[in-house]
Amino acid sequence: MKKRDENPFEMLEGAKSMGAGAATIASAGAAVGIGNVFSSLIHSVARNPSLAKQLFGYAILGFALTEAIALFALMMAFLILFVF
Repeated sequence: MKKRDENPFEMLEGAKSMGAGAATIASAGAAVGIGNVFSSLIHSVARNPSLAKQLFGYAILGFALTEAIALFALMMAFLILFVF
């Protein structure tokens, strides 16, 4: 049986693609987190409408922090693909 001539760079490209795909799984978690933030905002405003302005500020902060996680995951995927 003849051994195939494999290019090690092809295997590296495949591994990089799998790593970048695994890094983007965090985007699904960030989407769930953003849904939870705004779901909690709706429930909280329904219970106490007088605090709507203050709760909205907290919700925007929660949204920004959760979205930062998704951006970090995207940054890691790009680093895996284009830097390493």
